[in-house]
Amino acid sequence: MRSKRIPYVLAVGLGFAVATAAPVLAEEATTAEQTIDVMNKLFGTHPGKRANHAKGVVAEGSFTPSAEAARISRASLFRGPAVPVTIRFSDATGVPTIPDGSKDANPHGMSLKFKLVDGSEMDVVLNALKYFPVATGEAFRDLLQAVAESGPDAAHPTALERFIQAHPAAATAGATAKTPSSLARQTYNGVNAFVFVDKDDRRQPFRFRFVPVEGEDILPPEEAAGRAPDYLMAEIGPRIARAPARFSVQAQLAALGDPTNDATKPWPDDRRFVDLGTLTVSKVVPDSAEAEKALLFMPNALTDGVEVSDDPLIDARVQAYAVSFGRRSQ
Repeated sequence: MRSKRIPYVLAVGLGFAVATAAPVLAEEATTAEQTIDVMNKLFGTHPGKRANHAKGVVAEGSFTPSAEAARISRASLFRGPAVPVTIRFSDATGVPTIPDGSKDANPHGMSLKFKLVDGSEMDVVLNALKYFPVATGEAFRDLLQAVAESGPDAAHPTALERFIQAHPAAATAGATAKTPSSLARQTYNGVNAFVFVDKDDRRQPFRFRFVPVEGEDILPPEEAAGRAPDYLMAEIGPRIARAPARFSVQAQLAALGDPTNDATKPWPDDRRFVDLGTLTVSKVVPDSAEAEKALLFMPNALTDGVEVSDDPLIDARVQAYAVSFGRRSQ
């Protein structure tokens, strides 16, 4: 296993796994509760902090839709003037002191809350992975449990090796996310499929992609590891104070036969991309640590004209986020 990265949004390195006794899952608990329980065992329990993506920074900005967006979706988000947006950038893992340049801080995340003209909100949750390591919430729980059981003294094949044998994407997904020079210089992907609905009720499955207008800037691993522990979180505020960071908001459209219910399967790069508009990130909030406590980003918090697909991970994420929010709010 030394040649393989431990994948995804928990970015669990063997260093975390070997230091922690394998958790025992409570059979009466829900899958979401079991998932958060394993996260808390792997990363520790940090009061007031998220079980995953615990380290972050909150910013504010706006979204300006394109003319093309209004043709593919009837959502109010894509019709009319710019709307305010709250953005939270984050590192992976539930360790709030993880160094920003650590490989285990990948994939970095971007969560957004769009303030719509009717007073409602729409959430989008992204990360730097190009695809997810597993296809269901149960499989994600089992991946974490396999990591927890696979310390250096575990007999081979370890639980993690057996899991990867049965779930090939778990061995490769983590390598698709790398460390940027700035949170404003990374591409953030929506690994889950959603569905646009236009004014004539035509439906089009899609996945989000947010691409930095300045271009992506990825650091070599040794350079990233040598940066200051908080370099990403410290850099973004002064950067956007000098000049706002802009992202091209895009939708990759599914073609006939492209799977919408399996986040481990990316769609081919030759699928059509639609320009939905521009996200402008203009300032970090004055007290980010306090502001993020009240923020809950839910992948199913949508608006008319954007719907969930048949991807089971969407509901799995919603349930796990709710459990994590409930515990950190106590």
